[in-house]
Amino acid sequence: MSAPLNFPSQENLIGALLAIFGHLVVSIALNLQKYCHIRLAGSKDPRAYFKTKTWWLGLFLMLLGELGVFSSYAFAPLSLIVPLSAVSVIGKTGIPLPCPGAPPLLPVSDLTSAIIGIIFIKEKWKPKDFLSPPSPPGRYVSSFIGCGLAVVGTYLLVTFAPNSHEKMTGENITRHLVSWPFLLYMLVEIVLFCLLLYFYKEKNANNIVVILLLVALLGSMTVVTVKAVAGMLVLSIQGNLQLDYPIFYVMLVCMVATAIYQAAFLSQASQMYDSSLIASVGYILSTTVAITAGAIFYLDFIGEDALHICMFALGCLIAFLGVFLITRNRKKAIPFEPYISMDAMPGMQNMHDKGMTVQPDLKASFSYGALENNDSVSEIYAPATLPVMQEEHSSRGTPGVPYRVLEHTKKE
Repeated sequence: MSAPLNFPSQENLIGALLAIFGHLVVSIALNLQKYCHIRLAGSKDPRAYFKTKTWWLGLFLMLLGELGVFSSYAFAPLSLIVPLSAVSVIGKTGIPLPCPGAPPLLPVSDLTSAIIGIIFIKEKWKPKDFLSPPSPPGRYVSSFIGCGLAVVGTYLLVTFAPNSHEKMTGENITRHLVSWPFLLYMLVEIVLFCLLLYFYKEKNANNIVVILLLVALLGSMTVVTVKAVAGMLVLSIQGNLQLDYPIFYVMLVCMVATAIYQAAFLSQASQMYDSSLIASVGYILSTTVAITAGAIFYLDFIGEDALHICMFALGCLIAFLGVFLITRNRKKAIPFEPYISMDAMPGMQNMHDKGMTVQPDLKASFSYGALENNDSVSEIYAPATLPVMQEEHSSRGTPGVPYRVLEHTKKE
């Protein structure tokens, strides 16, 4: 007689709720910081956002969310927690930050952006704005379908997740670390990582799959070590001290090192590809490799029946499809440019010129970039002028309009 389907255990639910809560809070935190940077765009002080309460509130919420995600690994299997990052991928897009030292792209959620925009910067919003036809057509439809698929996939993941709950003691982690399946997996992963790194660095193989596969391989080690560190910390808080085991510090160092290099490769990918493409491809690759690493290291699926495994795999595929539909039609963000755009209309004022016309007036001068009033400009900073021959503008037999060329003297 076959065993009945088991509902997710209490520990699985706690871990899943912590992960979902953490990802949502991180999304809200990133949006708070996004609006803070947008409001201060063009400020003289490049670090003015440090003086705002909104930015610090976002930082606090980000730390709170990351703490929730970190704690979730101590309660639920790694194979359940990793795919739940689809919650943070839903609705993500990228916006460059107009401040030095900031990451190239900041992931944010459209819905959360709208809500926070209404609350914090008093944006005017009407229902007809949401119902207006998007560009490209059908973008909202595919996004809603993607969100629905992601929710269905999340439900299947939580319902049919493996119920393996092993205490993360130093002895258990050491035993898993030296087991032959994991050692074989590590050998394959190291060889594959070295090959990809060689092609990426030496052969300039800048394909997004190559870069994000490097990120996924590092990320699989990150989540394995995060679960070990989180589990040992929780046991230590409960009274079963695990901090005197050397394996704890080995896992801690590996966790920090792999996370740093993973962030470095992600930064390089964000400079070459759109953030929506990175979000979808990265989620699929990272989730697949991380589940494989967790199944080998922690033996998550040992003792699970075939139906549970198949339904869990179906939930992953549905979540993958949902993330793909959400991110495939995202509009690219327009970067903030703290300099004068040379294709702007002549004579137009902008936010950077403080009331002076920066672009040239073609009726007065052909000196591109010359100021109208440059009496106070020293000779060394005088703009170069380009003489224009009159006959170049009279190809149709009509006399061309001559251009007056600026001449800068020592006195000026």
